[in-house]
Amino acid sequence: MSLINEYRATEEAIKELQARLKNLSEDDKLQKELEFEGKLRTLMAEYQKSLRDIIALLDPDAKVNKAPRGIVKTTGTKRARKVKQYKNPHNGEVIETKGGNHKTLKEWKAKWGGDEVESWATLLG
Repeated sequence: MSLINEYRATEEAIKELQARLKNLSEDDKLQKELEFEGKLRTLMAEYQKSLRDIIALLDPDAKVNKAPRGIVKTTGTKRARKVKQYKNPHNGEVIETKGGNHKTLKEWKAKWGGDEVESWATLLG
């Protein structure tokens, strides 16, 4: 987009938003809500109460997030895979792996089948 086109599009968007703002400011519902909010905040300041106090008073069962803003709680990390040891009874070869992407393990599963190879596994930890 050329700079002049971007300028004109931005100018048009500003005009639309200004018209929308003017319509909202003339709305009676908005005026009543703003008046209510102002009176509520004045009353809260008079009694030194926060929004959390008001919510707790009106709805004691509401779950209010206790973590400070900006801090995200982690639910946990990815569970670590356990090490498995496979012992091939045909040639005595032993491999240890945490997953199924092991080259030799894939070869064994292709040759003898996945169920049989899994029967050779021992969980190490």
